[in-house]
Amino acid sequence: MRFTFCPLYSGSSGNALFIGAGNTRILIDAGMTGKAIERALREINVLPETLNGIAVTHEHSDHVKGVGIISRKYHVPIYANERTWNAMARNVGEIHPGNRRFFEDENDFFIGDLALYPFPIPHDAADPVGFRVFYGGHSVATATDMGYARKSVLKTLAGVDVLLLESNHDPELLRINPHYSLYLKQRILSNHGHLSNQASAEALLQLMETGVRDVLLGHLSGENNTPELAMQTHTDILTHEGVRIGEDVHLGVAWRDRVSKKFEIE
Repeated sequence: MRFTFCPLYSGSSGNALFIGAGNTRILIDAGMTGKAIERALREINVLPETLNGIAVTHEHSDHVKGVGIISRKYHVPIYANERTWNAMARNVGEIHPGNRRFFEDENDFFIGDLALYPFPIPHDAADPVGFRVFYGGHSVATATDMGYARKSVLKTLAGVDVLLLESNHDPELLRINPHYSLYLKQRILSNHGHLSNQASAEALLQLMETGVRDVLLGHLSGENNTPELAMQTHTDILTHEGVRIGEDVHLGVAWRDRVSKKFEIE
C-alpha cells in the first residue's frame, strides 16, 4: 500500500482518520459509531478486520465513541497515553488486556510499518496529543482540538507532506450563537479550546515557510462555521500575504459527515 492519508470524518460530531502504508493500516481516533466507521473504511476499500491499531488523541466522545466497539469486534489494539487511558476507560468499555497499548508523549513508537510521534497540544482534556506519522521518508500529521498553535506544535509540524489542521469556528458566528452558553463559548475561545479560522490561517502561514503545501482544514463546527467560510477566511488571509492558493499551497476541507480527499504519497 502507498502512504495513504484519508480523513473518514472530521468535525465536532465525530472524528476518524485513516493512515496506511506498507502492510499497516491504522485509525487515528474513532469518534463515530462502529457501523459508520466500517462503512467509511469500505468506501476506501479497507476492510476493518485488517486494521493494525487505533491511536487515540484524547478522551472526548467525538474521538473515542467507536474505539471500544472496533477493538472488540476486530481484535484491534488501542494506543493511548496513560492519562488518556484513565480518562476514557468508561467510554471505551472493557478492552482485552493484550489490546491495551501505552505510549509516552514526545517519544516515537511503531505500529507495524508506521512510526508515530505523539506531541502535546493545548486542549481541555487529560493529556491530549496530535500525531505526526512517518513512512519511507515522508510524513503526515493531524493537529486538531487546539486552543492555539503554540510554537512547539508548529515546530513539530514543520515540513510535513500532508496536514489535517483545525479550523473549528468563526468567532462572530460563535459569539451570536443562541444555543451556546457563555461558559461554552469561553471554553471554545480559550487557550485550551479550539482553533478559529483566523488562527488556523495564521498558523498555516508560518507552516508554509517550512515547506507545508498540502492541507485539509478539519474539525469544523456544525453550528459556528461552514466549509465555505473556513476556505474564504484562509483564502483572504493567505492571498493578502501574497500566497497563491492552488500553486503555493493546496487547500481543502475535511468533511464532517463523509469521507474526504484521499492522499496517496509516492
